[in-house]
Amino acid sequence: MKAVFVETPGGPENLKYADVPKPALAPGHALVKLAASGVNFIDIYFRTGLYKADPPVVLGNEGAGIVEAVASDVTEVKPGDRVAYAMARGSYAEYALVPAWQLVKLPDAVEFKTAAAAMLQGMTAHYLTHSTFSLRAGHSCLIHSAAGGVGLLLVQMAKMLGAHVIGTVGDEAKAAKAKAAGADQVIIYTQEDFAPKAQGMHVVYDSIGKATFLKSLDCLRPRGMMVTFGNSSGAVPDFAPLMLSTKGSLFLTRPTLAAYTATKEELQWRASDVLGWIADGKLKLHIHKAYRLAQAAQAHQDLEGRKTTGKLLLIP
Repeated sequence: MKAVFVETPGGPENLKYADVPKPALAPGHALVKLAASGVNFIDIYFRTGLYKADPPVVLGNEGAGIVEAVASDVTEVKPGDRVAYAMARGSYAEYALVPAWQLVKLPDAVEFKTAAAAMLQGMTAHYLTHSTFSLRAGHSCLIHSAAGGVGLLLVQMAKMLGAHVIGTVGDEAKAAKAKAAGADQVIIYTQEDFAPKAQGMHVVYDSIGKATFLKSLDCLRPRGMMVTFGNSSGAVPDFAPLMLSTKGSLFLTRPTLAAYTATKEELQWRASDVLGWIADGKLKLHIHKAYRLAQAAQAHQDLEGRKTTGKLLLIP
């Protein structure tokens, strides 16, 4: 089968598109013939070596397709089921071997591209708004990269829960998308400083990291929560924990989707909410572009260059 993998960590040019062995069935797993795979910053982290894995590393942590075969001990799914999943690496390929408990059956109204676009970023937005900091009416939140894949979903879910939403974006076109998703206020950070206009936040959701982290702390009210869940601009700088005290006894967390979907029950709760809202039209996805699998390097370049809004997909 064809797959995209990296043998030596580095830039997009290190990605290889070539034949690799088709995965062999293993206990507790299902073989999925992929129809679409999601592109996420976590894939870049594995490509660059920020996240460690033994080479060759087949990238991709999210996909949707049809179950082709299951191990003899699998009861969750059967051949022919339409499924999607996240947080099982290896989706930049024609086939993926996935733990059966991580597979989610798709509603009839949700197509493969939509499902592949929804799983990782949708469940990320879900745990951030429903669990890491449980938003409700009366809360205010600052969402960085509000026109990105996670950002647009965060905005929508925060508004579902009744929160006041301020988003930051890089240009006018992205500002329009964030506003259309429901943001109450949008700040174009390339034109003005976001901190003075985003004071007294209950929570900041920050996937940017180095470029925004310290200023974001200044936006929080006493005992507010800083949620740093990505580092697209680089790693957060070292700082003394005493700073959290001097700025108002702030809370800081660095969550991951894996920790918030550690059980079958929790994963199914998040996925069923996300897919159900999409099927009912309550949650809107924006797919920026679908690339051929062989174009994975271009997809990475576009994502890193902040040339995109919404979701990027790869089609085998």
